[in-house]
Amino acid sequence: MTVQMPTPAPFPILQDFLRFAPWLDEKSRRLPGVMPMEPGNWLQHDEARMGQLAEKARLLEEAPGLVHALSDDALPAAVELLDHVLDELAATDGFSVQGDRVSLPDGTLVMVDAKQPLITLSKLVQEDLVIMEKPEGAREHILTGALLCFPASWTLAQKFMKPLVAIHVPVDRYDADVAKRVQRMFDAIRPERPLWRANALFYEDPSLFQPRLEDAPRDRPKLTIAPYVRSERQSMLRLPKTNAVVFSIHTTLILRDNLTQEQLDGLKLHPIEEEHA
Repeated sequence: MTVQMPTPAPFPILQDFLRFAPWLDEKSRRLPGVMPMEPGNWLQHDEARMGQLAEKARLLEEAPGLVHALSDDALPAAVELLDHVLDELAATDGFSVQGDRVSLPDGTLVMVDAKQPLITLSKLVQEDLVIMEKPEGAREHILTGALLCFPASWTLAQKFMKPLVAIHVPVDRYDADVAKRVQRMFDAIRPERPLWRANALFYEDPSLFQPRLEDAPRDRPKLTIAPYVRSERQSMLRLPKTNAVVFSIHTTLILRDNLTQEQLDGLKLHPIEEEHA
């Protein structure tokens, strides 16, 4: 499989600081590092919002097949996800939801299209959104839909319609024991009890769109000089009607120089490792 890359972004899209450093928290340092999510903390809106939304629009225009996939059977889950996000935004300061119109904090007006739910969501939230469903009789959840504009070393086309274990084939430390624990976690998620975790890795390239094929070699930056820190806030929640699990990814990318002194000191005790990505 070959991946035809879109043109590079014209400039880095950065946050000003890292809001959560996973290496500082004992719970988040251990795989899978999952923690209960506090109410109202699912969708994140920060200073990179408009830049990330613009980058999503550019990627969808240049390479829609690389960042969007949705099976016909997953359309009901995607529509339920859209409705769930709209409910969240309606209760969020700065957003206005009126029927099929959503006004963003900067005044941008987005029209809701239930026939293209993930495309609509790409215009509303920074998060990438992955739909995982467990068909009747299946042992694992399967990736049945996704809007993945900011992949960190994986390629949507290789993971689409594959189960959890196959999705994590190239991930270090994702052994049989971890696989069982993750599947049990997906089975146990309740609509009223979403979960989240975070990772972090040093990067030399500030591009948000960084796919990688499973058999492709991975660049290993020199951690002492790599200028960027990339962190994903990964959330898992169950949709009550379709029973699908949504895996959402909020990506933060900052200059290494913008880490706080506490975060820098913590790295000396708990260095970022390759498998945290």
